Amino acid sequence: MGAIPGNVDADQSPPMTIPLRHFLVGLGFLLFGAVVGTLSALGTLSGQPILTHVHLLLAGWVCVTIMGAMTQFVPVWSGVSLHSRRLASTQLWLVTGGLVVFAGTLLAGAYQWLPVGGGLMLIGFWAFVYNIGRTLDAARPWDITERHFALALAFFVSLTVLGVTLAIAYTRPLFIDLPVTHGSVRLAHATLAIYGAVLTTVFGALYQLATMFTQSKLHGIDEPLRRIEEYGFPIGVLALASGRLFVHDLLARIGGVLIVVSVLAISIILARRLLEAQVPWTPMLSRYAVVAATMAAWALWTATFWVRAPLESTMLFGAPGAVHLLTLGVIGFVVLGTLYHVVPFIVWVHRYSDRLGLEAVPMIDDLYDDRLATVDFALLTVGLCLLVVADLIEFPTAMSVAGGLAVTAGSAVFLANMVLVIRRHSPQTLPGILFDRFASEHDDARAQSTVEP
Repeated sequence: MGAIPGNVDADQSPPMTIPLRHFLVGLGFLLFGAVVGTLSALGTLSGQPILTHVHLLLAGWVCVTIMGAMTQFVPVWSGVSLHSRRLASTQLWLVTGGLVVFAGTLLAGAYQWLPVGGGLMLIGFWAFVYNIGRTLDAARPWDITERHFALALAFFVSLTVLGVTLAIAYTRPLFIDLPVTHGSVRLAHATLAIYGAVLTTVFGALYQLATMFTQSKLHGIDEPLRRIEEYGFPIGVLALASGRLFVHDLLARIGGVLIVVSVLAISIILARRLLEAQVPWTPMLSRYAVVAATMAAWALWTATFWVRAPLESTMLFGAPGAVHLLTLGVIGFVVLGTLYHVVPFIVWVHRYSDRLGLEAVPMIDDLYDDRLATVDFALLTVGLCLLVVADLIEFPTAMSVAGGLAVTAGSAVFLANMVLVIRRHSPQTLPGILFDRFASEHDDARAQSTVEP
């Protein structure tokens, strides 16, 4: 694989510390969430560990990673400068601080602090939306990826409003005279988060990444499938979320069908790109193969259940028992696969790009450890299979714990691999990446030491 794909402008990227800081914090939330999930299966946590587990993984790991990825690649893909680097740095700590308060409050049962955590997260996510929105606005006309990202930003705004409303509702009655209930608002909030903000971002990115890193193009059946997804998916998300919010069965059923069809369409497009790949197989593509398979399985499994009962709370993540298939198999593996390119790419650009053609430099895929990549892939795949089976059997505790331990171990190995990329190749230290005040003190000397071959 080439060092830098030819159709992106790496010169537009923000300082490496900004996206890498998001990724490292997000991976920390992944480990924290995996531990909470495992302890929850053992029944050793008080409060609301399941709700905490979901927020740590989706709001913490996935959404923080999305924030870092958009901050890095919207300027690169669109060829425009990031609107504000200061906002890009501030958004992370607002969301991180808010989520830590939120998660601690849920575990402790001190619900009076939920609006504080939720409010901080709302401000952080809105800062992100404003910053990327202003950046995208300078890139018109939008391509298919940019259109997906713009829609995802709108979903971020709506889901955070509902999220803070729910947080306040834990401390005082809000829905007494309204045509909605706490349960319907919760379902709509989760629907906008999972399918609106997260999957819309994932689909938009895959249109670029799946073609760029397989060196293939959409053709034939891909084009009508793309049109089905591009129009059907956002309409489906809005319809399902609205149907769940106002308890309208037909509207939710129509939305559910559109989402399922769109996910199946994307799975076919992705599978075709992988089958037509013109490059050697990489950890990124291996994980995308899991994504294509789990997308198709989730869509086919969920279809009949959402047609029958789309308003049931047990159907939030699709078919009963499909929660890990969607959250880990689809969302988790696409994030991990993408990070296997994004983190080395950012480090490579800032360490080696100016040496290209002057001396021998490693390729992007040479920066990580292939053996560790194999180990984390095996652990995460086994963990996924165990968790999916555990969701389907009557007494799942032992299998849930085993799956949770495998996912935790795989996540730790993945994190170690990414940290080694930074330690071995980055011109900046880990403290310098995480905290600006350490950067000038430690990183200037390290950057100077990397000038010599």
